[in-house]
Amino acid sequence: MNSMLTPVLALVCLSLLVWIWMYATRIPAMQRAKLDPNAAMHPGSLDILPSEVRRVADNYNHLMEQPTIFYALTFYIYLAGLVDPIFVGLAWAYVGLRVIHTLVQCTVNRVPLRFTIFAMSTLVLMVMAVRAVLAL
Repeated sequence: MNSMLTPVLALVCLSLLVWIWMYATRIPAMQRAKLDPNAAMHPGSLDILPSEVRRVADNYNHLMEQPTIFYALTFYIYLAGLVDPIFVGLAWAYVGLRVIHTLVQCTVNRVPLRFTIFAMSTLVLMVMAVRAVLAL
């Protein structure tokens, strides 16, 4: 588990699990609401679905946003030959925080708690980026 790329795989797997969770909740909710699948044609058109369904989809979208920085930064660190135990630890810390963020958002969805976790994960990315820049 000390590879720099293993946290990337873990975050990809989390994203795919949330994708499954999203459709496992969204499709039945659409059926209960008697929504035509074409109703999902435009953003916001599924806002009538229950919060517990929408927040899983929101989390999936979040996993497609900031983690792109993590992916790029991790591959840069790996390809530049900068991998060390600190970078590996930071990568795992980021993934762990994203897992916690996902669990919070998809269940209790307490925004102040979710924001704190998001801010912590952002700080991890910043530390990774600063270390990579300093290694130039």
